[in-house]
Amino acid sequence: MRYSKIISSIILSVILVAPVMAADFKVTSTDIAEGMQLSRENVFQGFGCEGGNTAPALAWENAPEGTKSFAITAYDPDAPTGSGWWHWFAFNIPAEVTSLNTGEALPDGSVELVNDYGSRGFGGACPPAGEVHRYQFTVHALPTMLEIDGSVSNALAGFMVRANAIASSTITAVYNR
Repeated sequence: MRYSKIISSIILSVILVAPVMAADFKVTSTDIAEGMQLSRENVFQGFGCEGGNTAPALAWENAPEGTKSFAITAYDPDAPTGSGWWHWFAFNIPAEVTSLNTGEALPDGSVELVNDYGSRGFGGACPPAGEVHRYQFTVHALPTMLEIDGSVSNALAGFMVRANAIASSTITAVYNR
């Protein structure tokens, strides 16, 4: 009973606060753009794809007051898996960090999970031939450092990020081959 009240309070807080703050919090990129095709640099090297497997530059601004860390996700909801495809999941990025250059390593203390290719860090786009997939690059502002480590699943980390996010902003790019 106690947990259901806590969860209800969290959900109500997110519903009431997140939409207002999300309007000001914004992610941008010099490498990717909303609705545009990813470059070969952001394509996976393997699985029949030939690319640079490099994470795009991302910058974010107007984080809400109380932000203590950021999480970055790159997710393909169109992957034919039943659960999408995690290309990148990073969290505990310090609040003073507001950008990453193309392919830049994350700052000390940040955590990167194993992506769905089975390697830690960014894994580029590689949809099945003939399909157009969406790639959602999202930065989440969090009021805490997450108390989980790099051994957790992307699903568990996703739950923790969504349960704690005070704002999020997404750029959705596409890729086909």
